[in-house]
Amino acid sequence: MYQAIPLCDPARTDSGFRPMKALHHFRKLIADKEDTEQVFHIIEALRDHRFARSVEHFFATATGRQVLEKNEYLPHLLDDHARLRKFPMGSVAHAYCDFMEKEGLTAQGLVDEFDKFQSGKPRYDDMLERYSNRLRDTHDLFHVLTGYGRDALGEQCVLAFSYSLNPSWGVLFLAWAGARELKKTVATDAPIYAAVREGQRLGRLAKSPAHQDIEVLLSLPLAEARKQLNIGEPLTYQRAHAIMRGEGIDPYDLLGTQKAAA
Repeated sequence: MYQAIPLCDPARTDSGFRPMKALHHFRKLIADKEDTEQVFHIIEALRDHRFARSVEHFFATATGRQVLEKNEYLPHLLDDHARLRKFPMGSVAHAYCDFMEKEGLTAQGLVDEFDKFQSGKPRYDDMLERYSNRLRDTHDLFHVLTGYGRDALGEQCVLAFSYSLNPSWGVLFLAWAGARELKKTVATDAPIYAAVREGQRLGRLAKSPAHQDIEVLLSLPLAEARKQLNIGEPLTYQRAHAIMRGEGIDPYDLLGTQKAAA
């Protein structure tokens, strides 16, 4: 029997507001953008009680209760591309497989990064941990459904989108600190800040992909899934990409090691 997480429990729902610790880990992330472990440190450093409210809200829903009952390990489903490829062409499942294979990613890979962060810390099989895991495991599914790529700007936009659905100071910090870093390091007229604001606005209007039955969601045509979740098109983000390419900047290579395709 799983008990609701008390909103006032500081040990489980509020690890203390530590902005300097978050900044320290953000600098480490900037130094190595593939060091995903730093993201979890930042989120933990800035977590507050709003996260617990999101947990309780989700597990009060029919889907949340089903998640508790099934206790499904999502990476097993998401990394079984042979199974997902059996869904119809044009489905979310096919778009997800295409995205993950193109980027060389697995859902288990994000779990492994999280396990580095959790090394030596106590683990809990409770609502809080299960919800945290669900948000982690569906992160790349958010990319597919929103249309935000894994380019530097796309990552900031999908974080801003996620923040509006699951408020977290750490996620908001990552979105805007990352956008500021782009403005500092990339000589472009592209609307970086406006694209991130758009992500936040689109998230406010949408339903959370993490709150859905994931297998059912994967089976839907991509356009239908976006419509059901009320996910709008990221027009400012697309315009930012177009401007960067017009400037000879590849949005997926903002350090300039490659030239944008003509």
